[in-house]
Amino acid sequence: MEHKRTYTLKDGREIPRLGQGTWYMGEDRSRRSAEIEALQLGIELGMTLIDTAEMYGEGRAEKLIGEAIRDVPREKLFIVSKVYPHNAGRRNLERSLDASLSRMGIDYLDLYLLHWRGGIPFRETAEEMERMVRAGKIKGWGVSNLDLDDMKELMDTGLGEHCLTDQVLYHLGSRGVEYDLQPWLEQSGISLMAYCPLAEAGLLRQGIMSNEAVVRIAQSHDMTPAQVMLGFLLRKENVIVIPKAGSAKHVRENARAMECVLTEEELRALDTFFPAPDYPTPLDVV
Repeated sequence: MEHKRTYTLKDGREIPRLGQGTWYMGEDRSRRSAEIEALQLGIELGMTLIDTAEMYGEGRAEKLIGEAIRDVPREKLFIVSKVYPHNAGRRNLERSLDASLSRMGIDYLDLYLLHWRGGIPFRETAEEMERMVRAGKIKGWGVSNLDLDDMKELMDTGLGEHCLTDQVLYHLGSRGVEYDLQPWLEQSGISLMAYCPLAEAGLLRQGIMSNEAVVRIAQSHDMTPAQVMLGFLLRKENVIVIPKAGSAKHVRENARAMECVLTEEELRALDTFFPAPDYPTPLDVV
């Protein structure tokens, strides 16, 4: 048994539910070869969704991706990038997009996201995103780090119905999105893309990885604690997960997480140690 491998976006396209993140990749030249090898192995193992942003290393992650995918047929990949909020208006969005495409050596993005909310009105950003769709430079667009109130405001622009995903921080130790945002996105036909699904950005990771329930469940599945964390997120079919892996070992580990299907009893055990809040909580960001 394994988790469903793809999610159908509102525009009818299939997106892999397990992909590869690239935050902090491309910034250490001594790791460049290993990171390229990791991305290429991930593609071979079916993790053809690659997520990046113009912010990541100020374009260095995108350049790394460009090198890694040079010999891969473009139609086999699902590439996502994100625009800085201050570049997300009429003046700079297309220029930022063109720069991202150039760094990766590709002609279009499968998804282009607003990285977080800034001072440019949602409607202006949405209008520019729609213009880029018509120009053939992106296949679709979405947002990142927007909480429920922000999403509802986006919908009020009249163009929000074209938003295909909301990329937010979500992992076993940060479950606030489960109270209202994730259910609302699911009802609206919008995917939730989970970044830092292994709690990469905080000290909390160590506590989760060594937690007695997580360790016990991992052993019963012949998995690692990291694979249990990914399997936990993949239980919800509108959730897409983008762990970063800078080595071949971790890529293989991530790929096998598709086989980590948790039982109801195991989910209850995780709830005991890492309960979801039963009240609205601010969106976690890093």
